Amino acid sequence: MNSTNLRAIVRGAYDIQKLRIQTGNRIVANFKTKLGQAPGEDEDTLNAEGKMILNNIRMQYKKITDGVKDFPKQSKFVGDEIISDYTELCLIAQYEDIYNHEEEHFKKRLKNLLQEYPVYTEFLENVKGIGPAMAGVIISEIDIHKAKYPSSIWAYAGLDVGQDGKGRSRKKEHLVESTYTDSDGETQTKMGISFNPWLKTKLIGVLGSSFLRVGENKYSKIYYDYKNRLDNSPTHAEKTKKHRHNMAIRYMVKLFLVDLYVAWRTVEGLEVHKPYHEAKLGIVHTA
Repeated sequence: MNSTNLRAIVRGAYDIQKLRIQTGNRIVANFKTKLGQAPGEDEDTLNAEGKMILNNIRMQYKKITDGVKDFPKQSKFVGDEIISDYTELCLIAQYEDIYNHEEEHFKKRLKNLLQEYPVYTEFLENVKGIGPAMAGVIISEIDIHKAKYPSSIWAYAGLDVGQDGKGRSRKKEHLVESTYTDSDGETQTKMGISFNPWLKTKLIGVLGSSFLRVGENKYSKIYYDYKNRLDNSPTHAEKTKKHRHNMAIRYMVKLFLVDLYVAWRTVEGLEVHKPYHEAKLGIVHTA
């Protein structure tokens, strides 16, 4: 499959996911308002309390619609203490439709498409903590043919370091100059980020948490070992707990990307180079 088409499918599936989460937040906000609580604002995530409330509402919705051939008509709707209004029932039905559509995209269609990629069947599918959604992100966003070294993937994912020796970010010191052609056909220059921000968000914000959430595995061990080193190092004593956590997540994901690089380049029959710290410095990181 063309990687451009796969990227469109993956990003489209995440758009559906974002819409599902926003709809879920609105349902939770409506429920809180009904109870006289502050509803909060729409977010791209559902917190633990919101998930619990939404699950209870969905269970009640399924009881109301269970065994009903067609969606209940307003004239025949009988509410209860949880779903008391017909518009609430319709809103929850909308959520269920989006949820089922998302499941269809991620767990069925996308998983079937990924069978065409050897790096999925021979590596990613077997990594604990990586499902079809994350595998789709990795395969569609990274061009392994352009990634000559592991550091090439690090740089593209924004996991390299800036000129100041700090982790790559959007701050001014880390912007780089690039050229583009304007509407008049003239070549212009601009300052901008040097990495794929969407990929970075998914790797650090989603994959990193997934490795820790699924229980003991190679990458969670890397995280806890490195986190322990940071927590007991005088050099990092002034850093906050969250800062050290983020550093350990970043380190863990970078070592995963080294494994990905080796596996992917191997199955594609491409030359595999050692990471810079091994090839030039003789430093070998182990799990």
